[in-house]
Amino acid sequence: MDVEHRADDAVSRIAAAIGEPARARILYCLMDNHARTSTELAAVAGVSPSTASVHLNRLKTERLVKVLVQGRHRYYSLEGADVASVLEGLSVLAGGSRDTFVPSTPNRLRAARTCYDHMAGTLGVALHDRLMTLGWLSTDSRSSDNSYDLTLKGSKAFEALGIDLAASRTLRRRLAFACLDWSERRSHVGGAIGAALLKFALKKKWVVQDLDSRALRVTSLERREILTQFGLHV
Repeated sequence: MDVEHRADDAVSRIAAAIGEPARARILYCLMDNHARTSTELAAVAGVSPSTASVHLNRLKTERLVKVLVQGRHRYYSLEGADVASVLEGLSVLAGGSRDTFVPSTPNRLRAARTCYDHMAGTLGVALHDRLMTLGWLSTDSRSSDNSYDLTLKGSKAFEALGIDLAASRTLRRRLAFACLDWSERRSHVGGAIGAALLKFALKKKWVVQDLDSRALRVTSLERREILTQFGLHV
């Protein structure tokens, strides 16, 4: 019973930390996986620098953000992909249910964006569906948390692209899972494989990331390459 109470208390503290509007704005700003200073986050949250510091300390205490000290500056970022996954899920929940879903997300973000360290939006969902159709990913029958396995066919295909699967498997996170997309209300690929795909796409200049938002710009090169490599029209 004590263990259950401690878990309930922890959930309540985390929910309260996320629930304050200024702190929520800070967290969602960090969803693009770019670290920012407290001064920058104060502007995002619409509060004074001193108030932002209080909010950041609360978020740090609840292990929602982490801080990197570099010289005189302190840079804040999300604690990890698990925090991003929770925030994405809350965005879906906040959108409510509708008989016919009509997305209200700005077009640039809906087309392609980052969800922490993997691709989301229309592009991310389309890539997820194509990987399943190609048989590169399969549902993990041993898991109940929407995890995926890499098939033998998928492993060979990713390695042919030059994606380092060995490095992905050594990371202390799920290899791949279905991450519910808040603008599409369908899944894109999260986990180590999702992160590897985004890193690969950025390196190959298939997509270019905005400096001031989560949006990804799809290049003409990517439109050709993604059709060649995945048979997917973008």
